[in-house]
Amino acid sequence: MEYGPTFKKYINVLVHEGGSDLHLSAGAHPTIRTSGELSPMLKEPVLMPEDTLGFLKLLLTPEQEKRFLAEQEVDFAYESEEKIRFRGNAFFQRGSVGIALRLIPRTIRSIQELNLPDVLTTFARKSQGFFLVVGPVGQGKTTTLAALIGLINTERMEHIVTIEDPIEYIFEPKQSLIDQREVRIDTKDFETALQSAFRQDIDVLLVGEMRGPETMSAAVTAAETGHLVLSTMHTNDAAQTVDRIIDTFPGSQQDQIRLQLASSLAGIFSQRLVPRISGGLIPACELLINNKAIANLIREKRTHEIPTVIETGSSDGMIDMNRSLAELVARGEITVESAYQYSLNPNLLQKLL
Repeated sequence: MEYGPTFKKYINVLVHEGGSDLHLSAGAHPTIRTSGELSPMLKEPVLMPEDTLGFLKLLLTPEQEKRFLAEQEVDFAYESEEKIRFRGNAFFQRGSVGIALRLIPRTIRSIQELNLPDVLTTFARKSQGFFLVVGPVGQGKTTTLAALIGLINTERMEHIVTIEDPIEYIFEPKQSLIDQREVRIDTKDFETALQSAFRQDIDVLLVGEMRGPETMSAAVTAAETGHLVLSTMHTNDAAQTVDRIIDTFPGSQQDQIRLQLASSLAGIFSQRLVPRISGGLIPACELLINNKAIANLIREKRTHEIPTVIETGSSDGMIDMNRSLAELVARGEITVESAYQYSLNPNLLQKLL
């Protein structure tokens, strides 16, 4: 098999079908994900172990390949000759190589083009604060953050620094100066890059993912000291996100981070990409905006009451996930079955439908 031309053919199928992911696993046909559903390329032969290894050598640099063999998995970014970019992960499965590739669109779409609520633009226009986009893997968190950075880049002259593992969207400076740093290539790790950021005269900091207490502490401190900090977490909703951040720290430090978070948090946006009746995906969302009531709940260890404040806070711009799902059903965008599938509280959803 000629791996270069064959991989190019796979990419063409993925792009033509409007797919989001490409999977290469020994013992299976190459497989793409379209609108959330997996679809094998049945016209292509089943991949052998030597095939996935061949594709791996095409995709990785020698240094990445060395790290992969040592650690048995590796995150990477890959850009084809046609400037089609992927975020990738290579791993071993049953002794053979497996590869998962996520297509990164070249064009950074706006909040409106992504069908996201307009209220999100207010967070991009803040001069400081800590804003998180949360949700499970594959729900569009990175794309939403890219839209926020794109808006800042269009509207303001700011120094934006991103710390990513790997770099996904490539930002072209418009109004802003943008420096993108990739872990292990441009910096040792997230923690080191965050500490250095304080000496880089930054205005906006994007951290690809909150990992560990050191990263979280540095990000919260940056938000407290006059910077806008944007990041992601793999959590289900706003209340769980606040708890996860606090629980990451040792007990002796939790009161301090609770106070810092209560004062520096701007908001938490949780999103799910739900199959659309007309095809494709559309986001359903929850939005927490940190007001006096939310800050008091965080300080007073009453985070379990956060969902109630969100449900009743629509006048402040907050968005409840169940209400978001119910509105999508009412507009004919998604089915009732999908709404129940993506709801974290189906009993409350039932009252809204």
